[in-house]
Amino acid sequence: MKILAFTAGAAKMYCGSCLRDNALAAELKRQGHDLILLPLYTPTRTDESNVSEPLVFLNGISVCLDQQAAFFRKTHRLLDRLWDAPWMLKLASQTSIEVDPHLLGGMTVSMLRGEDGFQLKEIRKLSAWLRHEAPPDLVTLPNSLLIGLARPVREALHRPVCCTLQGEELFLSQLQEPYRQQALELIRSKLNDVDGFVAVSRYSAGYWIRELGIAENQMHVVPLGINLEGYSAADRAPQQPFRVGYLARVAPEKGLHLLAESYLRLRRETDFHGAVLDVAGYLAPEHRAYLRGVERRMKDAGFGAEFHYRGELDRPHKIEFLSSLHLLSVPCTYDEPKGIFLLEAMAAGVPVVQPRRGAFPEILEKTGGGLLVEPDAPASLADAIYRLWKAPEERAELGRRGAQGVRQHGSVAHMAERALAAYQKILAAVAHA
Repeated sequence: MKILAFTAGAAKMYCGSCLRDNALAAELKRQGHDLILLPLYTPTRTDESNVSEPLVFLNGISVCLDQQAAFFRKTHRLLDRLWDAPWMLKLASQTSIEVDPHLLGGMTVSMLRGEDGFQLKEIRKLSAWLRHEAPPDLVTLPNSLLIGLARPVREALHRPVCCTLQGEELFLSQLQEPYRQQALELIRSKLNDVDGFVAVSRYSAGYWIRELGIAENQMHVVPLGINLEGYSAADRAPQQPFRVGYLARVAPEKGLHLLAESYLRLRRETDFHGAVLDVAGYLAPEHRAYLRGVERRMKDAGFGAEFHYRGELDRPHKIEFLSSLHLLSVPCTYDEPKGIFLLEAMAAGVPVVQPRRGAFPEILEKTGGGLLVEPDAPASLADAIYRLWKAPEERAELGRRGAQGVRQHGSVAHMAERALAAYQKILAAVAHA
């Protein structure tokens, strides 16, 4: 199959969606499919071999400038060449992009308007490039926030368009009004520009069917998968200290403060001892104060020496970090539709403890690699951590189940198989329409 897949770069951040898009593209290419992975906004950053093209369309500099002033919305070739230059994009990618949905409402709405938005010039540049390329069998968009590109892409290539749904509901929920409602209305208005949708979990599929009114026969579920190279699930000898781990973006919605509160409950109210709380993941500038608050809470309670923030980790250090843990928990305060960190932890033989929400129940149902607790409930989370601390045999059994479950259901090969099946169904539906 010949596929043109767009992916949205996130500058210097390891973005879960970028990791998923790159892993899927790499596997499909390995299987012999003709696939082009084309970045939008910025070059992508991955912790594996990056298979995306060096070209970047709708580059973040131009998109922002077009949003801010009419002057930049006209064709100024010298300026365009400057913004599009690889060295300029590389420079822009070295800094953190502000992704606070409270500040990006206007740009989100403009991008959803597609050719009616402020970024028309950039869309026309993309369309012109597409018209000179050999048309693929199928085009995939990386999320619904880019559904405004569906119509111009279809008109340029005359090929079916698939839209992936992989976590943008959190961003949309945090938009200030009137932007949130405008964004949802624009997405609904453009559903007919898309030939099929791919959700990364059953939870996500159900959410978008309800929220947008997508027809069930247009929705396909392609669960996440990871590259298992380098992961080992071998039984590890008991070691001290007992490491409770967290691996995700450090942000309030990911629930690090809840994990810290659970840890403090255990230290104050039980015989839980000889432990540390190890944290790793991307920290955006706007969330540094949040991390300092968690650190201060631990210190004020007398356990500051047991809290460690390891920073953002590349792939080898991520696997090493996970392999050092006794359990992992990322107690999100929202209905997380993905949870790639669960697959990564279980691939390393680490049991997980997660709130019963979003995609977490279906992931653990398939893998059997952890425990579910009540959402937003530090006491419930603490009880589960204490249970596994006291029961090394159960902990080891959950680790073995999770490792086996990820290898059976959560590999990148399994994700590619499901993706190809979804793409073929979409092509068949278009052919018979």
